[in-house]
Amino acid sequence: MRLSTKGQYAVRAMVDLAYYSKDKPVTLQEIADREEISINYLEQLFAKLRRNRIVSSVRGPGGGYLLANRADKISIGDIIDAVEESLTPVACAEGDVGCGRIDKCVTFKLWKGLGDRIKDFLSSITVQDLCDDAGRMFKDQDIKTGSRKCAA
Repeated sequence: MRLSTKGQYAVRAMVDLAYYSKDKPVTLQEIADREEISINYLEQLFAKLRRNRIVSSVRGPGGGYLLANRADKISIGDIIDAVEESLTPVACAEGDVGCGRIDKCVTFKLWKGLGDRIKDFLSSITVQDLCDDAGRMFKDQDIKTGSRKCAA
């Protein structure tokens, strides 16, 4: 089982946004440049993040994106859910897809439990947690070149 680039890039972009925003909007071009992600791909991801009220947009000169909530209130699970298809390891464990064998399937409980643990794990980590990791990793310096900590 593998997380798609949608999930990976959305998490990277959200950490970048949190790390650099400091209550001022960050443009997708800035994120694209720092994270080396296509601007077109970011536009698709941020449309989904905005629809799910994880980010908010500011139009006009000086516009861009802001976190819709504090970084410590946005879980990685929230981000993945907003942009990703299911992370459930098998289709029958998603709940809305029935296979007709669940009542006699020895492995259903295994796959359902694995999916639940993945979801719980991703929900237990926040954008702030990853910003804190970035601060330690880069000794409280700008991820690439300067000096910033995550927006609270």
